[in-house]
Amino acid sequence: MRISQQMLFNTYMSNMNRSLNNLVETNIQAQTQKKVNRPSDDPVGMARILDHRETLATVKQYRDNIDTAKGWLSLSDATMTQVSTILTRAKELAEQGASGTLTDDNREQISYEARQLFQQLVSLANTEYEGKSIYAGHKVDDNAFTEKLWMTTNDSNVSSRNFTITGNADKTIVVQFLDSGDIGGGAPLDYRYSKDGGKTFITKTLAAGDTSLDFDGVTMDFDLGTPPTNIPVTQNDSNNTNDTSGTWMWIRPTAVYKGDDEDSIDVIGMNTNLGGGRTNAEGSFSKDVVVRIDTATDLASQIEYSYSLDGGTTWTTGNVKSADGVDSNAVLTIPGGTLTIYSNTGGGGSNALGAGAQFVVHPDTAAMNVQIQENEYVRINDVGKDIFGGVYQLPGANGASVVFGGDSMLMSSNSSATHNMFETIGNLVAFLETNNQTGVQHCLDSLNLSQKHILTKAADVGGRENRLAVADNVLSSLELNEKDRISHIEDVDVGELMTKLSQQQIVYEAVLKSSSMIMKMKLLDYI
Repeated sequence: MRISQQMLFNTYMSNMNRSLNNLVETNIQAQTQKKVNRPSDDPVGMARILDHRETLATVKQYRDNIDTAKGWLSLSDATMTQVSTILTRAKELAEQGASGTLTDDNREQISYEARQLFQQLVSLANTEYEGKSIYAGHKVDDNAFTEKLWMTTNDSNVSSRNFTITGNADKTIVVQFLDSGDIGGGAPLDYRYSKDGGKTFITKTLAAGDTSLDFDGVTMDFDLGTPPTNIPVTQNDSNNTNDTSGTWMWIRPTAVYKGDDEDSIDVIGMNTNLGGGRTNAEGSFSKDVVVRIDTATDLASQIEYSYSLDGGTTWTTGNVKSADGVDSNAVLTIPGGTLTIYSNTGGGGSNALGAGAQFVVHPDTAAMNVQIQENEYVRINDVGKDIFGGVYQLPGANGASVVFGGDSMLMSSNSSATHNMFETIGNLVAFLETNNQTGVQHCLDSLNLSQKHILTKAADVGGRENRLAVADNVLSSLELNEKDRISHIEDVDVGELMTKLSQQQIVYEAVLKSSSMIMKMKLLDYI
């Protein structure tokens, strides 16, 4: 067979290109230190690498979330520690003020520091992380608390009624009634007030039927309710400003909570007349739950129903409440708790549930959660009123009320202590500024309870911090494991690669040399 020059050339070029391609591929691996640089290098390996990289990206996001959560919770922990320190100082001031050896001037001097402590506590309750309030629920763009005037009284008839106070005062206003009668009643009432701690008083008259007390720059309005009910008060000796036999009031500072709460769960009925009134849900719900009646029935019979956690996009069907013969209500089990549907007292057909009737369980929410692992979340914020107390007006309510209930507004020998911090400090300021030794003594037990409550909440924050630390360690190990798996598939053995590169370089050079030698040979060289 005749070997043509064209055949020789094609063979030489093919061998040289193959050797050069192998050398280039090995060189690329030497540059990147990876044996898989594109899908064609190892299709199965590349798919596994992409899976591991996706896992690494998820782990990185989780760790970023943990860093954010650590910032929020660490600041909250430090804030509560400072609050506890301030409460310790407040207790020291209260113990001094409760001593019978102190004079009026001594208590006034102590009151200046007490008011500063109160204002510092309000500032701490409004602590922000990266411009976001950590104690206001979802309302992170606004302060959790604002200072407000509130009232303490020695008369339970007064403390049990709703009121509003407008205006500002730099010092506690002490109020005494000089007539017995009814606020809002048919006869006028004389009262007197002092803005300098009880040293001097101004006397005014509350007109018949009027419910608004004027303190020159501060106004206090009472709500008589519906139907109107007058508020009885008792007179003090007009010649004795220290007489405590009648009704007294102290208009003093507190803090009002302006953030979100988690206090109520609303139930909204659709396509049914049983959705309002007493129908309610109980439990712990993190999101809305929609309940749908699948088959027409009544409360006493078997109820087939479905529920949705995504607003009705997907449904969990096949849920059944067995017939129990009780026609007044039916209790359905749903994720997070129960839904109790009560009968409509309006008459005929009041227990009927039509097919397609729906009930939306809508909880008040304030929690901000961050995901730290798959299906695992940690709360990073808190509801300020549940920690620091103060006063709060529920959405839709007519007026504000004291957080935690209790009787922080009532100063009497049988009133109990409260863990409402802002109310306690507000009362301490009031009693120090008005030289009320007995009132200061009442504040001591409440200060102890308030500090214990703060420390309990701090322990909750600390527990979440520890959980973040554990989760971070787990994710760190997972991250190392994923990187090791990627390295096992993707990274090249450097020693083996260098040997391979040297061999391929020798092969390529040999191909070049041998090809050049053969290409020089011609038939004429042998004639």
